[in-house]
Amino acid sequence: MSIVDTVKETAQGLVQGAMSKLVPMAPDSWIPGGLPDPLIRQQHGLIGTSVSRLDGPLKVRGAAPFAAEFSLEGMVYTALAYATIPRGRIAAIDVAAAEAAPGVVLVMTHRNAPRMNKPAVFGSSPTAAGPADLPVMQDDRVHWNGQPIALVLAETQEQADHAASLIVPTYTTEPSTTSFEAAKAAGPQPGLFMGQPLLNEIGDADAMLAAAPHKVDHVYRTPPHNHNAIEPHAATIAWVGDDLIVHDASQLVTAAAQTIADVFDLKAGQVRLTSPFVGGGFGGKCLWDHQILGAAAAKLAGRPVRITLSREGVYRIVGGRTLTEQRVAIGADADGRFKALIHTGVAAMTPHNNMPEPFILGTRGGYAADSFKLSVETVTMNMLANTFMRAPGESVGTFALESAIDELAIELDIDPIALRIRNEPDKDPTSGLPFSSRHIVEAWRTGAERFGWSERSAQPGTRREGEWLIGMGCATGTYPYYRMPGAAARITLRRDGHALVEVAAQEMGMGTATTTAMVAADRLGLPLDYVSVGYGDSIIPGAILAGGSQQTAAIGAAVIAAHHALVAELLKLAGNDSPLAGLSPDEVGSEDGGLTKLDDPSRRESYVSILERAQRDSVVVTEEASQPLELMHWSMHSHSALFCEVRVNAVTGETRVSRFLGAFDCGRILNPKTARSQFRGGIIMGLGMALMEETQFDERNGRIMNPSLAEYHMPVHLDVPEIDVIWTDIADPHTPMGAHGVGEIGITGVAAAVANAIYNATGKRVRDLPITLDKVLI
Repeated sequence: MSIVDTVKETAQGLVQGAMSKLVPMAPDSWIPGGLPDPLIRQQHGLIGTSVSRLDGPLKVRGAAPFAAEFSLEGMVYTALAYATIPRGRIAAIDVAAAEAAPGVVLVMTHRNAPRMNKPAVFGSSPTAAGPADLPVMQDDRVHWNGQPIALVLAETQEQADHAASLIVPTYTTEPSTTSFEAAKAAGPQPGLFMGQPLLNEIGDADAMLAAAPHKVDHVYRTPPHNHNAIEPHAATIAWVGDDLIVHDASQLVTAAAQTIADVFDLKAGQVRLTSPFVGGGFGGKCLWDHQILGAAAAKLAGRPVRITLSREGVYRIVGGRTLTEQRVAIGADADGRFKALIHTGVAAMTPHNNMPEPFILGTRGGYAADSFKLSVETVTMNMLANTFMRAPGESVGTFALESAIDELAIELDIDPIALRIRNEPDKDPTSGLPFSSRHIVEAWRTGAERFGWSERSAQPGTRREGEWLIGMGCATGTYPYYRMPGAAARITLRRDGHALVEVAAQEMGMGTATTTAMVAADRLGLPLDYVSVGYGDSIIPGAILAGGSQQTAAIGAAVIAAHHALVAELLKLAGNDSPLAGLSPDEVGSEDGGLTKLDDPSRRESYVSILERAQRDSVVVTEEASQPLELMHWSMHSHSALFCEVRVNAVTGETRVSRFLGAFDCGRILNPKTARSQFRGGIIMGLGMALMEETQFDERNGRIMNPSLAEYHMPVHLDVPEIDVIWTDIADPHTPMGAHGVGEIGITGVAAAVANAIYNATGKRVRDLPITLDKVLI
């Protein structure tokens, strides 16, 4: 078989073969042995039931193809060499030894790389948030310590790695800024996020703070964080004539394919990017240098290429969360009502991207106050560009805000939950829009009762068991409801009554395919095992980003639109001989495998009957979701009330989180089983942020010093306590499915809840993450 045939078979066979196996598994309520509960089978109540993830059996069997598991005939392997200066030029680069090493096919540098266009501003290298305008290996410039300066292709991965170690660069360094203090001294600039200024001023907050009888005013700091998805970034790439096939690990499939096409002067249809399975993303699995470099090397060598970043390689070229320095000042009256709320500060970024950490986003809609002063300024450092990382802005911003509210509660001698409820807004405090749905007070009350908040001692350091001091803390979390335009869905309804629903979405382990099947089955009136889902392929219409907790909402809106189009098409096919004759699509719904008049169930016809009479094997509709106008009329958010219990060793300073509860208000919960997993995963990530995660940045030369899981600490099983999760499950009447996002809200507020619990246990207030034992002991 030729390389071309192999590549085509891989693209069509492996991906579609795996996808075709994504048939729904039985809900938890199905009877063992495969016989479905009749009430579930005759559904229209599938949404809200616990359904196991469809991709679970494939992954357990090792049959789910990840980006670095596609094997192509003649494939070669890559290794990258990285710059070791923060800014300058490559004066010389000696690759002779690498080229002579065993198994080496070629060495690519800026001197022989194909000529390529700069990536587009969104989805571009080195940041998924743009704008960034850096060319990829097109000149001798070095922009950060870790930038790829050479790529080796070899017959095996080991040979490539060895040859890359033989490359000897010589640099001409240029002045750089790698110190945060030096960057601040050079002067901050106003921050922008997604093109909008990070600035809100209502009233004279400075004056009202000065006049307030009770106040707190402190600075909080958060370090850089790096993405550490279980699957390192990888791609398997091949050219088929003038067309390009990329098997990627991407949460940005459609946009990545389009950007790569533009880089190589190709039409959109000439690049097919598949990403059926992604081993974690959190904002970091978009488009970076490695996909473009792999495609360039494959073009140069005329052979398929597998490029897999080492764990260190991920730290060198994939951005994460940047450091912040935040001031929170709150002035309150004697009753604890906020008179002034000030949240300002500085975030670092690079000269070639515009992704500050927007830490005021959660503060904008969190609490009522008579005046506000919110702003994010940016300073420039020569470093790896930062990008989206789970709950960008909110996760670090709530650490500062919710810690300050806890400090104010102590100043006022008010229970911290009571203080939060006392300042609950009746409308969005900065936009003035009404809330579409907000039940955070209910979450606070049910969560406090379940957690046993009444057992908390208001006096720090009074609960003790031997060497261990015990404390409780709480915090609020919030994350906005996003729904971006461009979502589309394609429904293929077959003559046998089965349906295939295809969406331009990505599955990163959160259960997207499962929820999509549930939504489609409910909408189509079909049993769950009659619906299959296709996704993760750029040939599917539409563009949906797996980020911002908006993918499920976008999919739902697209499926609803496609179902409406399907009903219209089926009514045409049904004709005048059908019980449905003369009805409009608005009068008809789907139920029990067919169409039914909404107010007269006796007028119905099955899908099978309609297609058989029309002598059609299938009917296919593609429809784009309507513009998300709901965001113009309402302030829409997910909310959480978080409760933490910690034990701090009075001798060593060791901190152990012993219990954690998250009470969430996220609208309707579509699939409790996958939602619970999302909530818990976010909380665990928040525990790492609170107690151990920190990218150590060498300010002498701009190099990341701990680029491995041995040195970058994250929670392991023994660090994770019992995590309890509950939710209000109150549908938002203004969203397509009544649901809000659940992917980002889990991490938001967790670090503050832990910090507040540590204070309650020890009387020690730590305002600088992570809260390591040395900071507790000082």
